[in-house]
Amino acid sequence: MDIVLSNTSGKPIYQQLFEQISAQIVKGELDRDYCLPPIRTVAKELRISVIPVKQAWEELERKGFIYTMAGKGCFVAPFKPRDLESKRNKLVLAKLKKDVAYYKELGLSLQQLLKLIRSHYDS
Repeated sequence: MDIVLSNTSGKPIYQQLFEQISAQIVKGELDRDYCLPPIRTVAKELRISVIPVKQAWEELERKGFIYTMAGKGCFVAPFKPRDLESKRNKLVLAKLKKDVAYYKELGLSLQQLLKLIRSHYDS
């Protein structure tokens, strides 16, 4: 499990944790029933408070990416490939809705936006 946090991204730490771990799950980098490290261990290794780690784990569980077994820890939920695709699509659509609204406020047309996306995606 690789996590890289940024203090300058503007995103809360718990959100960075949630996004990176959920992405690793969706991409199949973290297998089903993989045991996530304990909250305190993650906090210590990343040199952050346990609070954002706890918030991220709670969000991961609330969104169905992980499950908790009392006294044993948190584990990656078992997914079928099509379930992973569905989870990925839900994450993408939630972010896209917010982003597209912002781009519309900036006055970008769909064609302008697609051109920007293509140039950035390919580079």
